[in-house]
Amino acid sequence: MSVRKATKHILLYRRLFLITYDIVAVVLSGILAILARFDFTMSPVTRSYMDPMWETMFFLVPVMIIVFFCLRLYSSLWEYASVTELQNSVVACFLVTLAQFIGAKLLGLVIPRSCYVFFFMFFTAFTGASRFAYRFFRNLKKKHMNAKIGQNVMIVGAGEAGNNLVREIKNSNYVRMNVKCVVDDDPNKQGRFVQGVKVEGKRENIPELAQKYDIDVIIISIPSAPKTVIRDIINICQETKCRLQTLPGMYQLVNEDVSINSLRDVDVEDLLGREPVRVNTDSIAAYVQGQVVLVTGGGGSIGSELCRQIAAHKPKQLIIVDIYENNAYEIQQELIHEYPHLNLVVLIASVRNTNRINDIFKTYHPDIVYHAAAHKHVPLMEVSPNEAIKNNVFGTLKTARAAGENGCKRFVMISTDKAVNPTNIMGASKRICEMIIQSCNKEYDTEFVAVRFGNVLGSNGSVIPLFKKQIEQGGPVTVTHPDIIRYFMTIPEAVSLVLQAGAYAKGGEIFVLDMGEPVKIYDLACNLIKLSGYTPNEDIMITFTGLRPGEKLYEEMLMEEEGLQDTDNHMIHIGKPIEMDEDEFFEKLADLAKSVNAESDEVRRLVQEIVPTYHPEENVKKD
Repeated sequence: MSVRKATKHILLYRRLFLITYDIVAVVLSGILAILARFDFTMSPVTRSYMDPMWETMFFLVPVMIIVFFCLRLYSSLWEYASVTELQNSVVACFLVTLAQFIGAKLLGLVIPRSCYVFFFMFFTAFTGASRFAYRFFRNLKKKHMNAKIGQNVMIVGAGEAGNNLVREIKNSNYVRMNVKCVVDDDPNKQGRFVQGVKVEGKRENIPELAQKYDIDVIIISIPSAPKTVIRDIINICQETKCRLQTLPGMYQLVNEDVSINSLRDVDVEDLLGREPVRVNTDSIAAYVQGQVVLVTGGGGSIGSELCRQIAAHKPKQLIIVDIYENNAYEIQQELIHEYPHLNLVVLIASVRNTNRINDIFKTYHPDIVYHAAAHKHVPLMEVSPNEAIKNNVFGTLKTARAAGENGCKRFVMISTDKAVNPTNIMGASKRICEMIIQSCNKEYDTEFVAVRFGNVLGSNGSVIPLFKKQIEQGGPVTVTHPDIIRYFMTIPEAVSLVLQAGAYAKGGEIFVLDMGEPVKIYDLACNLIKLSGYTPNEDIMITFTGLRPGEKLYEEMLMEEEGLQDTDNHMIHIGKPIEMDEDEFFEKLADLAKSVNAESDEVRRLVQEIVPTYHPEENVKKD
């Protein structure tokens, strides 16, 4: 017998059992109703009313079966029975009682009026007992199993989200968790119960409650709380060595999507302690929608997120250009799946290839270009400075000129805070790129702008993936210097601001993104070790390796000679363009091109002539 046939037989047997049970229940309810009316004593009077009640059963049983079928009381999954099923049961019992009353009147049967009330009460009780007994015994079994093998859980937050999570944990067949207590700072909730689980304290009580109940997992279920509050709670929870989980955000409540599947492990992003960046999506959509958009380096961490967010704003066509085919293929397949109607073109090309780039612009005529293609890894570029200049500087120059000569409306280049007073060749190359952008803005009708920001969490080459890998290997976690600090932002946040800065562009600006407060890399390493369930410098050691070539202790967002103007978004500022002699600039660029193509060792000296603030021999605040 096939599984499908076996399942059908089981469902049929269950339905027949319920029908038989309900027939017995309706008859028994009638008998009990008469007995209750006469105080459960048998007398000639009682028997005289029992006969009319029996007569109603001849039409009441088929009516009951029809009503129950219509209200799906034979089709519901009773292991998930809830308020809806209870309401349907009560309505069905009321309709059967009403049918009994009308039938008795039409047939001239004399039944005391109070019997109908008793009949409804008994019949509702029998029906509810049969439908909810399965869930009751299943919950008892689940609770017993979870007590043996399930993880002990503490929920932080006794609001709507916490209530939903506790309920789902209790009801799910697939979650092996045992909610031991709930924590909430609201004094009005102290001592009360959420789905039968007591609210036992405030956030300060988390460590002692975790020890008292032998907690394995702490779930932070306050999606509406400010990021600073979440950060403080996480810092307290880290004292317990429990696994930490949280909800993604407030939108879960709006979409009524609070569930076990919504949970994710607490990540280092939660420890930044600032609110997520909000952008004006209308302004982004207004200039992206219906446009042909080209993204260079579209397979990288920044470029691929640019493609995702641009695709969501319905461009006329999205063109992805990348030299690395594997990355290009991955983002291509993702976008095809997520946006099947998107007009998507994926091209393998190098921004260093003049003819290839020109051909792409002549063929597709993009309206907007986001130039994210670049070599970004500081230590590697220090070893191969000529390659940094070839790719970053002259790749940008060739792409910018192709955009200007082919009537592109807007060109947005991704820059970096390392371009400010650079001590490494990568930062210096990006500063030259900013100068190219400002020069091209004067030469062409295209609006050329640059957007400068710091490190992004989780991007290719960032410290977070490195730290995670080192922790998985048992350590040590390597930090270059105990005092080194960096600005951090999530990839989606940075890209959203890049898109909005592009919407503000009038040409020639260097947009500077507000990265919030800087983060100490040593603290970042400690927190990541704690989130992994270990103790820093006990379970996992942290070692200091010294600043790498060209590396600063801190990054700056603005050069001294640049001013700072505000925009409508307080997270986006505009640096005043630096005046320069364009003719002299391009003469020096020509000399630089000859040098790097000849693989000369003069690259740093020539770059310093173009960027006077570049000091390769200096390492800021050395040990």
